[in-house]
Amino acid sequence: MTHSDPTLLPDPWQPLHELLAAMDAEIEQVYRERGIEGVRPRFAYPLIRLAHTGPMTIRRLAESLGRSHSATSQTVAALRKEGLVTSEPGPDARTRRIELTERGRSLVPFLEAEWRATHATVTELDGEIPYALTTAVGELRRALGRRSMRQRILDHLAEPPR
Repeated sequence: MTHSDPTLLPDPWQPLHELLAAMDAEIEQVYRERGIEGVRPRFAYPLIRLAHTGPMTIRRLAESLGRSHSATSQTVAALRKEGLVTSEPGPDARTRRIELTERGRSLVPFLEAEWRATHATVTELDGEIPYALTTAVGELRRALGRRSMRQRILDHLAEPPR
């Protein structure tokens, strides 16, 4: 019995992944043009948050950003590698306390300005296209609220014979 390789079909998410990666690359280019090396767009959110809240544990930072502990831990490791944060043992052996370094603190005013400029850019883009992406995302969330991604997959899933 032969099965065709489903990965040979075009990935419907690929254009969105490529678009998001290209936009992130352009934000990173803005950083480099300003002489800011080693900073990725995904660093802005936790750096700005830490600047406004002060030191936090990874768990508390993750919760405040709406991110998973695992993803936040990976981002914190990258931030630490770039000298943007320090990580000290927290109140108990299982936690780490994350704090901005002087370098991290010095970047926050620019990152906040870039954050605001990026939000203004998204608003501008939403006005230029016939169907605002922010509206589409909201509608996708509502549709998935009516019937989850998991349920939709299960409805389409044809189990192979055993």
